[in-house]
Amino acid sequence: MGSTTTSDATSDTVGCCGVTIGRSLGDDEAGQLARAFAALGDPVRLRLLSLVAAAGEMCSCDLQEPLGKSQPTVSHHTKALAEAGLIAGEKRGKWTWWRIVPERLDLLRGALATDRA
Repeated sequence: MGSTTTSDATSDTVGCCGVTIGRSLGDDEAGQLARAFAALGDPVRLRLLSLVAAAGEMCSCDLQEPLGKSQPTVSHHTKALAEAGLIAGEKRGKWTWWRIVPERLDLLRGALATDRA
């Protein structure tokens, strides 16, 4: 019966599980990703993002009913997503219309891709 060395165990783990991020991140990129993932850590924000993505563009007033949240709560969550750079708003009259920022979602997808070099 052979013994497993530390280096053997490490290489087995890497081969078994793979690497999620294929390169090291710089401070700026890591900070941007952390803010974006933190913003998505709330179920209401994740739902809100999915609603805007599905619609292409959505008025704040139309987010209240599907989320079951008040206007101030919707504003709180849209602000958090906007500060993370995931959505962008355009004021039209008294309401803000929200859309996805595709580049930011691409950044998140890229960070999670297992086939990155």
